[in-house]
Amino acid sequence: MLTTKHTSTCHPSPLTEIMAEELLNFIQTHPRLLILTGAGISTDSGIPDYRDIRGEWKQKQPVQHQNFMSSHKARQRYWARSLPGWPIIRDAKPNPSHHALVELELKGHVNLLITQNVDRLHQKAGSQKVIDLHGRSDEVVCMNCDYRVERNTVHSLAAEMNPLFSNMIAEAAPDGDAHIEMDFSRFQIPDCPECGGILKPDVVFFGDNVPKQRVHHCLETLKSSDALLVIGSSLMVYSGFRFCRYAHDLNKPIATLTLGKTRADELSQLKINAPIQDTLTSLLTRI
Repeated sequence: MLTTKHTSTCHPSPLTEIMAEELLNFIQTHPRLLILTGAGISTDSGIPDYRDIRGEWKQKQPVQHQNFMSSHKARQRYWARSLPGWPIIRDAKPNPSHHALVELELKGHVNLLITQNVDRLHQKAGSQKVIDLHGRSDEVVCMNCDYRVERNTVHSLAAEMNPLFSNMIAEAAPDGDAHIEMDFSRFQIPDCPECGGILKPDVVFFGDNVPKQRVHHCLETLKSSDALLVIGSSLMVYSGFRFCRYAHDLNKPIATLTLGKTRADELSQLKINAPIQDTLTSLLTRI
């Protein structure tokens, strides 16, 4: 099997025309794709990603599930920082990369699109065969009684309850967080209106597990796919990397289109280290 690695360093290559041609060949050779996307596909929509081109954290790690559930202080910090952070996710628009994957689906090349993102931009662009691996940030669920409500409702309530915090200005961080540190001890947290339980975005926080049924569905679809295409993910989190491991075990070819290093570099047959939007846009002109 031919292996092409378009990088000897972490720095991206500008040869997107050649790479788009090789990606086209990969798709035509393996027409039923399982596609896995990560934060890198949404950066052109103004949503920050987690890691740099070396796969290292750009900032402190996001909130951990156990800390959120066990610490009132952690929940105060999370929901306070969400006041300036959530609108960045809520108001983001799909970019040409999202629309390119819609076109691939319409042309019959997408067996399933698994996204590690929680921004719902694939759905906003028009993709139909999508699994939100890590959940969705636009809905909030009670951890006690499963009451469910739109994130905007909780966001508005939190702003009304905390007028002293409602005008904060901060740099956006991934997944509705924001870069701001202050005293959050006076922040009032909205509780479940049904039972008073803890409200949490319907997102798999770091340290939590993706629901088994969701993972099983993705793995079963991988078995019926011709290859795995990873776009915009360093794969440093096992919840996404596992699909590369399974693809390798099933002798399914793997291609990656990601800026910088990925955890699957040694497993992939085609590695493209180039701007995602430019490469996918160039790809579409060839299909």
